[in-house]
Amino acid sequence: MNDSEFATLGVAQPIVRAVQGEGYAEPTPIQRQAIPALLAGRDLLGIAQTGTGKTAAFVLPLLQRLSEESGRTEPRRPRALILTPTRELASQIAERIGAYGCNLRLRHTVIFGGVGQGPQVAALGRAPDIVVATPGRLLDLIGQRYLKLDRVSILVLDEADRMLDMGFVRDMRKILALLPLRRQSLLFSATMSRDVVDIASEFLRDPEEVRVSPKEITIERTNQEMIMVEIGAKPDMLDHLLQDEALSKIIVFTRTKHGADKVTKRLVADGVAAQAIHGNKSQTNRQMALRRFRDGEIRVLVATDVAARGIDVPDVTHVINFDIPNIPESYVHRIGRTARAGQGGNAISLCDRSEVGFLRDIERLIKRTIGRRQPVGFVARGTPAGRSRPHPVSVAAEARPASEPRRPRRRRNRAGQRRAAA
Repeated sequence: MNDSEFATLGVAQPIVRAVQGEGYAEPTPIQRQAIPALLAGRDLLGIAQTGTGKTAAFVLPLLQRLSEESGRTEPRRPRALILTPTRELASQIAERIGAYGCNLRLRHTVIFGGVGQGPQVAALGRAPDIVVATPGRLLDLIGQRYLKLDRVSILVLDEADRMLDMGFVRDMRKILALLPLRRQSLLFSATMSRDVVDIASEFLRDPEEVRVSPKEITIERTNQEMIMVEIGAKPDMLDHLLQDEALSKIIVFTRTKHGADKVTKRLVADGVAAQAIHGNKSQTNRQMALRRFRDGEIRVLVATDVAARGIDVPDVTHVINFDIPNIPESYVHRIGRTARAGQGGNAISLCDRSEVGFLRDIERLIKRTIGRRQPVGFVARGTPAGRSRPHPVSVAAEARPASEPRRPRRRRNRAGQRRAAA
């Protein structure tokens, strides 16, 4: 990295050195756009998903502005608050704060539910400058008078659309009502829904707007393939794919928690190092699974969409959609777990005939037809060789452009059916 690239954006040398130590080659597009505006004190609306470098885009100027302020932080009265929807994302943001702020005298802590509050209360007593939190636990600690927000000068709402989807809108409003009116506010979202527009207009003042297209940062760098399979043949197909050693670090996405556990049990029985992560797992279990996956102790992480955002694990070679998501945007967020930090990646989706409608919705969203792949040598268990049918959808149906509507089927009445049969 050239020192001057971040320095030219106005980033101070202690932070530039920390970024250099993390191996950043150059600022990403969102960092180039956001950092100067944030250093100038502007509010900001950022439309970008994880994997774009957005965490550094708000953490670097936040650290610099706090380090330049005079005065000390009081116990339980932080100067900056970062709200996130999930425990995993909160932990990862806190980790990045520690890395980027290693040359500064700033304290930070992270608070979230699912674990005992004792250590978190103790950390708040040590006067952290920055608190990274999920809404529920934050309100719990405020209600118990372990935390006050009257000194917060910088607020970050990260993954705002996800917080809205998870039903945190009331919690968000309660928290924002406790903040000083004079503050710098940042809102980041992967999508620009009507709800996000409403929240932004309510809490941002004349914001700088920064957009990074998901298509530009994920879709173009990810090799996407679709395999059509018979209903019930997905476990066998997954086993078949994992025989390829090129699939070395894989996230498999399922639609349900039960499905994640079922897939994991099957993989472990087949000798594949795998572990599941979803909302029913304890926080300790989830953090252990992520650590083992990050460190290469397990080859496959099986996840529900709780892990589709905010899980920043480097060098994920493949994302496999065991189930096609019924929300098209979730597909983009899932495959965004690969092709990160400027690297390429691979996404393979297993689709049975009941999910073809979901597939069409995804292709309309990303404005392209996902290439179909015919697996070589695949035979489902218990199926005689040569009789396996992994492609139940006709070639003509598969080749139809995403923008072309499906033709309505003609339905005969019962009398017509009897005449035809005769």
